[in-house]
Amino acid sequence: MNDLSPARIIEVGMGFWPAKTLLSAVDLGVFSRLGDGAMTGAELQAALGLSPRANPDFFDTLLALGFLERDGDGAQARYRNTAETAHFLDRASKGYIGGFLSMANDRLYPFWGDLSQALRTGEPQNEIKRTGASMFDELYRDPARLEQFMGAMAGISAGNFHAFAEAFDFSRYTTLCDVGGATGQLSMAVARRHPHMRCISADLPVVTPIAEREIARAGMTGQVRAQSVDFLTQPLPSADIITMGMILHDWNLEGKRHLVKAAYDSLRKGGAFVVIENLIDDARRENAFGLMMSLNMLIEFGDAFDFTARDFDGWCREAGFERTEVISLGGPASAAVAYK
Repeated sequence: MNDLSPARIIEVGMGFWPAKTLLSAVDLGVFSRLGDGAMTGAELQAALGLSPRANPDFFDTLLALGFLERDGDGAQARYRNTAETAHFLDRASKGYIGGFLSMANDRLYPFWGDLSQALRTGEPQNEIKRTGASMFDELYRDPARLEQFMGAMAGISAGNFHAFAEAFDFSRYTTLCDVGGATGQLSMAVARRHPHMRCISADLPVVTPIAEREIARAGMTGQVRAQSVDFLTQPLPSADIITMGMILHDWNLEGKRHLVKAAYDSLRKGGAFVVIENLIDDARRENAFGLMMSLNMLIEFGDAFDFTARDFDGWCREAGFERTEVISLGGPASAAVAYK
């Protein structure tokens, strides 16, 4: 017993400390303000409009956590971005993913404070408690929040979508429909990597103008188009490949089965249905991120949940698919593929 240590328990139990430090740094614009330069603590404090109490504790905490680097010690020391924060958390970088962290700070962080209540009741703990409206209803009525959400999803999904475009064999296919396509990001990633592909980014009418704008901005209108569809009430556009990126986990079991069957019905013979998710390992022992994402679905929707490859295989065979496979995309994410 003398070899036991509480260090891991303390690290996880107090994990909200480093999380909120990083989220606040993104919210305040620390990494974007530094850019590719360096500033003293006093200069950074003034540039961000912070209290003198923030300097040096806030910046040195970011240093100790590995999110900043510092040249020298003392008042004249200069802080700068690490390679990772420069690439992923500076708004001027093409690799920026801070939109997801901003959404986490604004929405998910306070909602997760009610996880115990969610576990006791099985009820969502988000905006619905205040307004009576679902998360998506709230987003769709507020254009600014919808844009924030779309930007957040684009940031967290970019790497997975590009990995899928590299890993999947598109040589036998010519058309793709991305259901719940948001800004058109997945469709554009596939079209860039595979010029023979023609892609549809399908989402609700309120989202379609955002996708059209982003597709035009990327100069991809010759290969990618946005199409309005309510995928719960309307048939999906027919294609050789139907994809759903971080969509299937938003629904309860009934909703999942409906979407899988809808994909089967709209796929051409020989086609492939692909879901990109943080698949939980079949033994439910290893993918902590996927499991926590499932808890997040409890927070957001109550009866929605993430799932394993075995779960996906069962739903797909029930719908008529012949076989399934899983393609690792690196980290916790995978592409689960069902073939018709």
